[in-house]
Amino acid sequence: MLFFPFTTDAQNCMKCSKYEKSNSGRNSCIPRNLNYLSYEDQLGATLSFISIILSIMCAVILGIFRKYRQTPIVRANNQYLSCLLLISLMLCFLSSLLFIGRPTQICCILQQVIFGIVFTISLSSLLAKTLTVIIAFNVTKPGSKLKKYIGTQLSIILIIVCSLGETVISAVWLASNPPFAEADTLSDPDYIFLFCNEGSGILFFCIIGYMGTLALLSFIAAFLAKDFPDRFNEAKNITFSMLVFCSVWVTFVPAYLSSKGSRMVAVEIFAILSSSAGLLGCIFIPKCYIIFLKPELNTKDPIVRK
Repeated sequence: MLFFPFTTDAQNCMKCSKYEKSNSGRNSCIPRNLNYLSYEDQLGATLSFISIILSIMCAVILGIFRKYRQTPIVRANNQYLSCLLLISLMLCFLSSLLFIGRPTQICCILQQVIFGIVFTISLSSLLAKTLTVIIAFNVTKPGSKLKKYIGTQLSIILIIVCSLGETVISAVWLASNPPFAEADTLSDPDYIFLFCNEGSGILFFCIIGYMGTLALLSFIAAFLAKDFPDRFNEAKNITFSMLVFCSVWVTFVPAYLSSKGSRMVAVEIFAILSSSAGLLGCIFIPKCYIIFLKPELNTKDPIVRK
């Protein structure tokens, strides 16, 4: 960028560095403004506040489930998987805080890896919950060989296998072309956009695609189990939550690719918060509603009759 005395046909011009711009008088260089999503910005402060509130909600619901762990509505839906899902959702909300603030090398690596792994644990927990319901309702059929799969062992194995798949993709990503902090000095003459470059865009969208595949499998399994007794399983809730999840991330891709600077980061944070909130609201809020407002339904007799 050039600056020069405020006269026409000047003989000598000096070039500002890529981190500077000329002042209004065109006679000196001044630093260019930095653009990134910070906690001081209204948007950054709002997103961080929402993230903390939602994580606190997860902790409160986790405490409720622990307190009422002996009630049918909690026990009928595999309380251990429910607690694991709540913890992973809490980490999902908190992981969005890594996206706020000035980008650094370590933050760029952690935000994508942690986000991918904790989201995979959430989705694999949903898949395990749905498969547990399907097995439980088919094990009573004559000649069924599914009885040996009853229990938490299958769920744990499924979650570990799905998480290992995500971990392998993340390891390949970090070993080949990891994310790094980058400064964009070309898009706008007045601003320097600080952001995390994904390094390998292909592997970044592989992680998104992997989570999308788990969400699709959970949706299919929940759809197959939706006609089972309503209070005994949460297949309908999982089906709707997967619709919300897929809708958010399908719209995320074009919005993310068309954004720059702090807006690009805000789009990803919004996708993380809204999809996680969809899972929390669709699956756990109905349970809390029954626990506190419809306690007569939280007994063994209505479930058995149903």
